Amino acid sequence: MSSEEKSSSLLSEIHLPLCAALFLHTCLIYVVVAMGRITTSYAALDQQLSFAWVGVISAAFSIFPVFMAVPLGRFIDRGFDALSVRLGSIALIISGAIFAFASEGPIALMLGTTFLGVGQIGCMAGHQMIAIRTGKTRRGRDAVFGYHMVAIASGQAIGPVIMGWIAGDVRVPPVQSLFYVCFAFAVLSLLGSFFLKAAPRGDQQDRKQEPMALKDLMRIRGFLPFIAASIMTITALDLIVVYLPLLGAERDIDAATIGWLMFVRAAGSMLARVLYVPLMEVMGRNTLTYLSLLSPAIAFIAVAYDAPVWLLYPALAISGMGLGVAATLTLSGTVDLAPSHARATAMSLRLTGNRIGMVIIPLVASAVATASGAAGVFVILAFTLSSSAAGIWTSRRGRD
Repeated sequence: MSSEEKSSSLLSEIHLPLCAALFLHTCLIYVVVAMGRITTSYAALDQQLSFAWVGVISAAFSIFPVFMAVPLGRFIDRGFDALSVRLGSIALIISGAIFAFASEGPIALMLGTTFLGVGQIGCMAGHQMIAIRTGKTRRGRDAVFGYHMVAIASGQAIGPVIMGWIAGDVRVPPVQSLFYVCFAFAVLSLLGSFFLKAAPRGDQQDRKQEPMALKDLMRIRGFLPFIAASIMTITALDLIVVYLPLLGAERDIDAATIGWLMFVRAAGSMLARVLYVPLMEVMGRNTLTYLSLLSPAIAFIAVAYDAPVWLLYPALAISGMGLGVAATLTLSGTVDLAPSHARATAMSLRLTGNRIGMVIIPLVASAVATASGAAGVFVILAFTLSSSAAGIWTSRRGRD
């Protein structure tokens, strides 16, 4: 079969209008999240807040979602994925309004970040179930997950580029202008959510069965290693956004350069996610998992070292590619392992683990940054990712 025939065959395994709407909305909300997180770091810097406050504000992004994720998954398993996305978009608007009109002081930044986290998890959990509905076959579903992750990377790339364009070559960008842009994109995300069709009635009825116990989910062979890898991967992606601007400020790297470094990382993630299906077919799931975790670990050591700025570009590109593949692998692996009637619950359990990591590790990172500067955070990330790869290799040894 030719490459054109393969491409045509793959597209026939996808609901294209729903896929396009999912891509657009995912991109919009990640512009909001990326700009909100980066700008919050600069707002903390502008207000001369301590590293301890930066850690607390960063952790606020994940505290409520830790308790929301599993009940939200149960809700979505009953067929309310599109409604979850709309409610999440409303939370993003509230966050944008706080940032744009009442962002003075650490409490306001923490409150805005809290709503940002609530909005993101509402949208993300709904998106993932919609992605499952969008793929007609397993191969189609894997492709949709890849496209969905490309949309995430696109939003994460567009946000920093907008930031760099507005900021120019100043060390600290105009925070208030960036918050206004966040608010505008949040409003657009709510409008875009209405293009995501709700699950058909028949699907909703099929999901009205006894929910699967969490302990039974966690007993599924291979489930916990995927959750652990997911925690390390998502936490690394989150902390890059928070601490790269602070590292830039310590090394006198201007905001525009930091914006382009963020873009390079996101572009690396985007490229890796586009190539996700062929890479998995060639290398296999487990080997690709090891490489996707170890390559960013090595790159973060280079970032932590006081290297010239030009070296940060390939380091961020490599980290983006590795983490982009790892994030997609942990998502598709979780879906493959979970029973069909408990997929949203399984993915929400994955999100719960991610958010617990995103509460605990930023607090540890802030203590490390207080003692050793922002570079120490990247050393911690390198250690956690390499440890995760070692753990998966140990648990799967002899089964590749």
